[in-house]
Amino acid sequence: MAELATIETAQSAGARHAWVERAGGPGLGRDHPPPRPEPRASAIGGRRRKEQDSVTGGGGTLRAALAYARMGWPVFPCRPGEKVPATGRGFLDATTDRERIASWWTAAPERNVAVATGAPGPDVLDVDIRPDGSGFAAFNRLQREGMIGHPRVIIRTPGGGMHAYYPGTTQRSGHLATCHIDFRGHGGYILAPPSVVNGRPYVVISRQPSQDTFDWDKARQLLDPHATPPVRSHRAGRVGDPRQLAAWVAAQPVGNRNAGLFWAASRAIESGHADALDGLARAAQAAGLTPAEASRTIRSAQRRASEGHRPAGCDHEAAT
Repeated sequence: MAELATIETAQSAGARHAWVERAGGPGLGRDHPPPRPEPRASAIGGRRRKEQDSVTGGGGTLRAALAYARMGWPVFPCRPGEKVPATGRGFLDATTDRERIASWWTAAPERNVAVATGAPGPDVLDVDIRPDGSGFAAFNRLQREGMIGHPRVIIRTPGGGMHAYYPGTTQRSGHLATCHIDFRGHGGYILAPPSVVNGRPYVVISRQPSQDTFDWDKARQLLDPHATPPVRSHRAGRVGDPRQLAAWVAAQPVGNRNAGLFWAASRAIESGHADALDGLARAAQAAGLTPAEASRTIRSAQRRASEGHRPAGCDHEAAT
């Protein structure tokens, strides 16, 4: 658990608990235990203290990204103040290579830090608060059923929602729009502290040693038993029906849409289904991309294929 001290927060325990009460209302305040007192930075030690400072904003996003990489979590940059990847292939570009990370954030220190989810990165349950509803009701239901366990880290997101971090597994990302929750596993990513969106930061609320994992399929069956089961993944060169790719692209949540479209378009091209690209673009628009964004991502996949590059991350693909 010592490595998770790198995402320690400077907030007081009282402020953290007040957020828990506000975010979840009576349900979360009752069902979720108050954050444990955290060790002070002085107890962490020299090098760990420097890593901690980097993630809480004292040392900048570059050192934060390097701290995550030392934990074995692949990272990549997003545009300043946004969730949009600053690289051509999004989470497929994620790496733990120090030199590449340094080059990204040295060129643009204000970029946000994104972590590719799913082993070797963390699994993350993403609880949203939106004008039409809150994901905390679903979170509390999962907790009452004993399915939340003990997340290693809880992050307050800029919109008032929550990220609950678990040890990474091979589960694939998923989305339950009506419940306002997402699961970020393989094929996904999240912004991590000290990233900022709309002037508001991602902040650590609590952390604890834990080996508990989160079973997304079991949670999905409880919350929405009639939801369409996820399309099973395929290795590069063995893509099945292009309609399955389109259905998967259409179901991608905010934060995964561009990267997911790129992945699906690349696989369609590799398998000789370039005629399916228009359908993939329409599916991406159904997921919320603009026509211009979808076209740009499709062109990027075509350009990459014409250059003779096999898309990186074949073992880190985005299909669910």
